Amino acid sequence: MPLIPVVPENHSHVLAEFDCLDPLLSALRLDSGRLKCTCLAVSRKWLALGTSTGGLHLIQKEGWKQRLILTHKEGSITQVACCPHDEDFIAVATSQGLVVVWELQLERRGRPERVSVSWEHRGQTITSLCWDTSTLRVFVGDTGGKVSFLRAGSSKLGKGSTFVIFPVQTVTTVDSRVVQLGYQDGRLLVSSLSRCYLCDTDREKFWRVGYKERDGEYGACFYPQNRGLLVGQPPLLYSARPGSRIWEASFNGEVLSTHQFKQPLACPPLPLITYRDEPHYNPAQKSPQSIAFTKLLYFGDQNLLTWTDSAIYIFTPQNGQVLLWTEVKDLVNIAVYRNELFCLHGSGRLSHLSLLSAERFTSSRARKSIPIDRLEHLRSQLSSSTHPELCVQLEEVISKLEPLDSASSSRRSSISSHESFNVLDCGIYRVISRRGSQSDEETSSLINQSASEEERLKEFSFVQEEDQVDHDPQSAERVEAERSDSGLQFHLPLSFRPKPPRIALQAVKDSVSSFVKKTTEKINILQMNSELWQRTEFREGGQAEISATTSFSEEMDNEVYDEMPTIESDMQELRSATERAISQIQDPLVLLDPDCLGETLLEWLVVLERILGPADHGSAAAGEPRESVTEEKTEESPELGEKEDQCDSSEKEHEVSNETRPDPVRVASPKPVPTDLLADLNQLATLYTELSCFRKEENERALGCIAFLRRYFFLLDQERVRRMCLLCHQEQPEAQRSFTEAMLDVTQHSKVVEVIQRGDLLRSLRSLRELQPCSASPLLAHLHRLYEKHGEAAVRSFTQFYPTVTPADIMTMAQQSHFLAYLDNLVQSRTEEDRLSFLQSLLEPESLRQDWLELALTHDAPQRCDTLTPDGEPRWHSHCFSWGYGRLLSLLIRLPADLSSKQKMAETCRSHGYWTGYISLCCELQRRTEAFSAICRLDDISLLQEAGVEPQTLEEWKLLIRLSQRCSGASDSDQLTGVNGSGWSNGSEDCGGKMSPETLTLMLARCAGPDRAMAVLEECGVQLDLSPHSKLVCELLRVTEKRQRAMIQTMLERCDRFLWSQHA
Repeated sequence: MPLIPVVPENHSHVLAEFDCLDPLLSALRLDSGRLKCTCLAVSRKWLALGTSTGGLHLIQKEGWKQRLILTHKEGSITQVACCPHDEDFIAVATSQGLVVVWELQLERRGRPERVSVSWEHRGQTITSLCWDTSTLRVFVGDTGGKVSFLRAGSSKLGKGSTFVIFPVQTVTTVDSRVVQLGYQDGRLLVSSLSRCYLCDTDREKFWRVGYKERDGEYGACFYPQNRGLLVGQPPLLYSARPGSRIWEASFNGEVLSTHQFKQPLACPPLPLITYRDEPHYNPAQKSPQSIAFTKLLYFGDQNLLTWTDSAIYIFTPQNGQVLLWTEVKDLVNIAVYRNELFCLHGSGRLSHLSLLSAERFTSSRARKSIPIDRLEHLRSQLSSSTHPELCVQLEEVISKLEPLDSASSSRRSSISSHESFNVLDCGIYRVISRRGSQSDEETSSLINQSASEEERLKEFSFVQEEDQVDHDPQSAERVEAERSDSGLQFHLPLSFRPKPPRIALQAVKDSVSSFVKKTTEKINILQMNSELWQRTEFREGGQAEISATTSFSEEMDNEVYDEMPTIESDMQELRSATERAISQIQDPLVLLDPDCLGETLLEWLVVLERILGPADHGSAAAGEPRESVTEEKTEESPELGEKEDQCDSSEKEHEVSNETRPDPVRVASPKPVPTDLLADLNQLATLYTELSCFRKEENERALGCIAFLRRYFFLLDQERVRRMCLLCHQEQPEAQRSFTEAMLDVTQHSKVVEVIQRGDLLRSLRSLRELQPCSASPLLAHLHRLYEKHGEAAVRSFTQFYPTVTPADIMTMAQQSHFLAYLDNLVQSRTEEDRLSFLQSLLEPESLRQDWLELALTHDAPQRCDTLTPDGEPRWHSHCFSWGYGRLLSLLIRLPADLSSKQKMAETCRSHGYWTGYISLCCELQRRTEAFSAICRLDDISLLQEAGVEPQTLEEWKLLIRLSQRCSGASDSDQLTGVNGSGWSNGSEDCGGKMSPETLTLMLARCAGPDRAMAVLEECGVQLDLSPHSKLVCELLRVTEKRQRAMIQTMLERCDRFLWSQHA
């Protein structure tokens, strides 16, 4: 029967409980009815447990040893928080509203001391504590909405440093109870029952995150972006919303997007992997969940964690997906550190969970649960004929637990029989060093293996799916702590926890397997030689073969010794030719004359081709017998002519591709070149490539740009070649392809390639950010691999590598539609006031403006038949269609440009039916008549005000009225039939948006008065019967005008009398 998976294939991680903390609670007497654990906090070193009697237990995570107990007479402990940057400080809140900051003084072996106390929240229940990330300052929030901070002095800096002026200050008071606090880079995040607030504590400024209120307990947290190339970028913040939604906002509180997790949470929950009972996965779908996320925590590696009283939820906000959710009963509170979770349950029980990849957890658990010897014994007892499915499944399990490069049975038999190895019950191979029992050669081989083992561990740690550790002085301790926690056995007592191994299990197995493999090969060679010596026919001809072998080895030695002076003489000749070419190039008359420069480089190229050029494999000679063979075949089998004619075209194409196949790219020098000579060769080779690329004239002796690039890529400057390929991409696209092929070959042995091949886009991007290549060329090669594997999804994420990778690089790599998505994301990532100047900085050269405009007008755009009539005029209301890249189009049109460029852009917009851009460009070009004509045909009077094309003179008003009367007939026919079936409704006759002589007359009446408007209407020869509404408006305007004139006259008379009175 098929195996039922505990973890489905579409889930990559699980929550696992490695050990039981019940003995710890029993030792602390926290499992009784009188004493209970009320809160908890965790750091790298400590697990802090607050109790109902006011005690605070500090447990050292390494070995689970109790180090301290701090007592408080001011009530039970309700909140506790460990200082993230100095673990010698811890903050505690009691039920009476007291906040205490303790200095543990463990390094100096002193007594713990209360360095700061606050009664600012007396009588209130403190709901949240949060430490400053850089200073000794604690932020406190309570049920009344008050937020304060408490400064703490340190006795480490002397007696005077403990005195703090104004140690307690109130930050703000929000409208309701504080649910959660967060602090990052000078900003305080306050989440209340109704809103989420952002406070700049240094400048005392406050912002609201979003505008919509909420009602209930919803958490919020910061999401730091401090890895790889994202160092220096401001963090994001996430705020919970009703209905399983989460807001993603910038560091300034601007809401960027809303993540909806209601439908994704309909997936079945993953079981909690625990020693208490066997996990059971139910694949039945759940109904969509509408959950209130009461707390949000930044968890592990770029994840968000939240929980309810019955489940734990982990999200990956970068792609808006649910990493997993697991049902856990009776949850009250959770504290996290990296990939560890400490859960406090309603009964007072504690559980310690870890987030692990499913593959890593399964293999580690299988190794501990059953030895591989038993699996192999079981496999030998089964028959492949009677139990074929079970045998196949057992083979798969053994192959996953064993390295692929060694045979398990022979390896263990060899190692167990070897006197220098011992196999433990858990499956670890222990090397026993016995002095005096090994020869010098064995000792040296083991030393060499240990040295290579360290190098292998570095590569192994990069590929493993473990948590990334920050580079700080304590990173080594953190790595060991994490490895020990991830490798705990089940049912293991806390007091007998084994210390973490110094070397990873996989690396030890690899080294041992390689040692056994080499030993086995030597034994096989010895056995083979002994068998050959026993054969009689070998004895007869053995002397001749031995003599031939010795003579061949002597010839090879002589060739090696003869080759050494040849290489030295070649390098000397190449050096002299290079120095001569460089000295000639330093002459300005040679350097500035392309013909003289080309002749100089050609003389140097002859020497370079002879010494470092590719060897001739005789391809022409090899091609002749192929042709004769094909001719013989055709003569022997004339009856197959018809079949050959059918596939003649494909064969010809294949032959042509074989004949014109380019040279292979060489990324390594065929001969050792001195460093100083290599620098001069780099300069000349790059100069020759650029000259041959941009020079139109062809020389029979010269080597083409593409051929030279592929032959001598190991001599070229990668950055200069990359820029050259970008400039000549339109004329010579093959240069860009050859450069990409070469860089893929150069970077194929990089560690990040293994991560990319696994297919995880987020992990691959994180590896690229942490790799931080010094130049754009290797990074482009990795991005090319990502694009081939993930397509548009990868291109959209390439914006994080700007400015190392420019849009011109992406344009040569991706499809046009994918490049537009990248460019739009890149521009929208800037603030609104900086987008125009940023887009202008990307236009190198200026011709890219027109290219990008045409791309944006042809992708995700309405059809031309919907925006243009057959005679090329605007269709009625066709400007209302949405354009996929409308924001990018508006920015491109607003960019400054010369007159010819603007005219070309206007014609492009007109030919594609982008009428808002066309009208805007007509205004810039002072082509107001064309703008008026387009607006009249579009029949939308609001375009006059939005585009700033209002008539400025009476002549323009007359022109506009005539155009509206002329176009009214065409627009009426359009709106009756609809635009290609789109069914635009006409609306009522008095619709204010319609372009008609009547609406224009009313606009003119508001500007120049109703009498002047009617006079202009008569001059245009338009016979118009105004509607009752329009007549009423005109009468009101006349009355208003008369009153304004009377008021002006009255004010003038009063001013005149006042002036005469002053004069008298």
